Amino acid sequence: MTPHSPLFRVEADAARQPKPAPLLMVSLDGFLDAGHVRSMLSEHLLDTLEHEVVATFDTDELVDYRSRRPLMTFDADHYTDYDDPSLILYRVQDAAGEPFLLLHGTEPDFRWEGFVEAVRQLSLAFGVRRMVSAHGIPMAVPHTRPVGTTRFASDRSVLGDHTPLFGQVRVPSSADSLLHLRLAESGMLTMGVAVHVPHYLAETQFGDATVAAADTLMDLTGLVLPTAELIAAAGLTRGRIEEELEGNEEAKEVVEGLEKRYDHFLEGQRRKSLLAAEAANLPSADEIGAQLEAFLRDPDAGDPAPEDPSTDQTDQTDQDGSGQEGGGRS
Repeated sequence: MTPHSPLFRVEADAARQPKPAPLLMVSLDGFLDAGHVRSMLSEHLLDTLEHEVVATFDTDELVDYRSRRPLMTFDADHYTDYDDPSLILYRVQDAAGEPFLLLHGTEPDFRWEGFVEAVRQLSLAFGVRRMVSAHGIPMAVPHTRPVGTTRFASDRSVLGDHTPLFGQVRVPSSADSLLHLRLAESGMLTMGVAVHVPHYLAETQFGDATVAAADTLMDLTGLVLPTAELIAAAGLTRGRIEEELEGNEEAKEVVEGLEKRYDHFLEGQRRKSLLAAEAANLPSADEIGAQLEAFLRDPDAGDPAPEDPSTDQTDQTDQDGSGQEGGGRS
């Protein structure tokens, strides 16, 4: 079904009869993921949605074991278990029965370009036309305010009226971001969302961010994802956070300071929007220039017509009526 690659092995059933799946969701562990958004979401999908393995990547070719040191279990006098890294392509059905592919596992350390080409080959074989991913980024925001997101896409038209928060910046690369770039260059639509996670919760599982990621992915892709359990877990997480804050005055002050800064920022954005709306009603530079040229050609063209003295006299006479003649007879 696809050209041979030393980086992956296609399952026998998928190789004989590949079932189309127009969307590829990528979830690679190992790079920036504040609030554990990426891992929580992918594990939740695999726990709640019907899925099957269609391809497995060779981690011996892609992973630096000495830098990651997978964990092993030593029980008294012998080794009993080994957490070997994995990178697996699943075919998943969303809650409405629509198929999509989920690439989940360890981010490759080596051969990124070869890995991207392997993913491209698999995408072609399964009829993938769009790629999407989600992760968390730490931000100086409070957990008591709505979770913000930064959406991105190779075609800006799919983002709607989303207003970018960042300008042009240079950031460390990842295998995920390289997939976005290279697959877009090959003609595929790539999309993603970075969820804004309070920096003081970056190392914990922040459920609200995972819910925001799921909601945004559904909005971008049309998938129907189960979120009831995520929402319930997020509520429990908020309760634990509030309990911890109640016993830590210093932490409460930090959160209150972030709330003030957040609210001030939103007020500034609101005023900017109002000014933009008012500016939209002002004449453009071209319109002002056209009016100025017209005035210079005929300065009197825009002046009101002068009053006719005879008309004024007639009006006055009309006001007096025949009273002057009547007064003479009297």
